[in-house]
Amino acid sequence: MLAGHFTTALVAKQEAPKGHIAYYLVAAQLPDLLWLPFHYLGLEVTHPHNIMATSLDNLQVDMTYSHDLLPLLGWIALVIGVGRALFGGWRPGLIGGLLLVVHAATDYLGGFPHNLFGPETASVGTGLYHSSPYLAVALEGVFIVATLAWVPRNDAKAGIQRSRSTYLTWAAVFGGNMAFLLFSADLSMAEMFGLTPSPAMDGTTVPMMAATYLSMLAALVWAEGKPTKARAERESSSSVPAAQGA
Repeated sequence: MLAGHFTTALVAKQEAPKGHIAYYLVAAQLPDLLWLPFHYLGLEVTHPHNIMATSLDNLQVDMTYSHDLLPLLGWIALVIGVGRALFGGWRPGLIGGLLLVVHAATDYLGGFPHNLFGPETASVGTGLYHSSPYLAVALEGVFIVATLAWVPRNDAKAGIQRSRSTYLTWAAVFGGNMAFLLFSADLSMAEMFGLTPSPAMDGTTVPMMAATYLSMLAALVWAEGKPTKARAERESSSSVPAAQGA
């Protein structure tokens, strides 16, 4: 799962608003963010190296340290501790830890193959990206729609109206993600357009994934920071006494 994990951070921010949205987004996507530097450390080397030759069903990597079950328990404990330290309460940290649990559950249901701790240990995932990539994409689509439906529902209860630019950003991030996954499910860019992978593009798979994750994260932080109607009204009313007393 790609951007689907990010949707859970939007719900977390509503349930524990004391935590910063950037913390929840990183917590929700932490295993994937760890995967990228682990590739360069030689711990989770990813193939193919050329982004033009890469599709969901041919991407090969043993995500032992970022996604396997036993290391994941350690990452969950770390996220809880960081949340407790940053925000002075257990709720943001526990919600952050829960985001990692949801990340693991959705990945194990419909993502790359994962194990207990290493490829020689018991499998704890279906590996649908390799065996049934279109089914995996469909499951992510359902998950995104279901999770995002929760946010407007809670907004309505709280009397919150978000800006148009926020919804447009969400549509670009999550809609663009689904389009990308659909078109790259079992066809690489080279196969799709009848091209030969350019040697100049060697070593581009992981950098392109890093740029994608970070740009999505930055866009969602920006969108969540846009003033809502309820927030604007609170800020306006709080500034009136100060202006009158000047």
